[in-house]
Amino acid sequence: MEEDPETGNSSRTERKALEKAKILQRERERKVFRLVGRVLKKPEAERSEEEAAALLLHREAVDELGRRQIRRNVLKRKQEEVFDDADELKSKVKQLAAAVKQANHLVVYTGAGISTAASIPDYRGPNGVWTQLQKGRTVSSSDLSKAAPTVTHMCIRMLHKEKLVKHVVSQNCDGLHLRSGLPRHALSELHGNMFIEVCTSCSPAREFVRLFDVTERTSLHRHGTGRRCSHCGSELRDTIVHFGERGTLEQPLNWKGAAEAANEADVILCLGSSLKVLKKYACLWSMSRPANKRPKLYIVNLQWTPKDDLAVLKIHGKCDDVMSLLMEELNIQIPEYDRAEDPIFKLATPLRPEEVQSHNREVLAAPDGQESPSAENQQQPSEETSSLQGGWFGRGYNKGRCKKRRVS
Repeated sequence: MEEDPETGNSSRTERKALEKAKILQRERERKVFRLVGRVLKKPEAERSEEEAAALLLHREAVDELGRRQIRRNVLKRKQEEVFDDADELKSKVKQLAAAVKQANHLVVYTGAGISTAASIPDYRGPNGVWTQLQKGRTVSSSDLSKAAPTVTHMCIRMLHKEKLVKHVVSQNCDGLHLRSGLPRHALSELHGNMFIEVCTSCSPAREFVRLFDVTERTSLHRHGTGRRCSHCGSELRDTIVHFGERGTLEQPLNWKGAAEAANEADVILCLGSSLKVLKKYACLWSMSRPANKRPKLYIVNLQWTPKDDLAVLKIHGKCDDVMSLLMEELNIQIPEYDRAEDPIFKLATPLRPEEVQSHNREVLAAPDGQESPSAENQQQPSEETSSLQGGWFGRGYNKGRCKKRRVS
């Protein structure tokens, strides 16, 4: 049945009129909010009678602006870094030490905050990657090859050696847990490792550990590194799990080990993580159990986390400071990072001659007296190419942001 032309024109006219009315209504509301906002910024004593009347007339706008200000203040407080004073810090660390000693199955969850002492930026701190990008600022370049395991990394490795820590679940991609000497079976790198590329065509997936950051060409949903598997010829891919992706690789993610460790845990220690991502992984928190049968939670972080209310103890301090005090309480010596003992140099796979020009990243220098397994094949980047942003935290994220912001 054909539509009457007059009826069709009438309905289109009505739709346009309705859309126009909505636009005009939104514009009127914006004007009201701007007016009310300007008046509210003035001290009450300085407001004119007309301005006071405007506030009474637009009570809903006043209330809404008040709610928005409360939300902004709450968000600001959550982003602030808080430090416990020296006496309180020592007291809290004593409580943590007692929990570590009594634990039957202690699992440690780590975030970017444990690597800031190695000059690797975190995400949500005052100078974090996400914080800077949200403010419209560019992310500064970081030479990640010069980073070394921090005091916290070495403490965790020693606590595992002393059988006080059973497993480590990390969000970090910097490879510093592995380089500290922590055994791989005791480590789950949920978001990947920047030194590892894999061939997923081989079964099981074949790993290639490199002495440089393999993420130079990779980003969100683009994981090919440009190099090929020496066994089957398929393109290698990085192991990084970007925000919005789902990690499926068995290693180095080791989700099986993480889930099993969390299931057995009676104590969980969270170090340097905002927990805004980790909280979404239900298998790590045993939330299906009654509250009194869940692992006891201890958190070390300078900022608010969504798990604070569930924690037995929240310590506001830098991870290296807290872990140094903890080791002192436990009477365990902190080992220094020894480059000669760094496992990555033994695990590394040499590049093939045709792959020498496949990257421009800084190569980890072999310890004095040792020859790197791939030293003869690795090229050192020129000054023009040595300062590059990490694809796993900067470049890849910026690509996604730029695409969304483009307007034709």
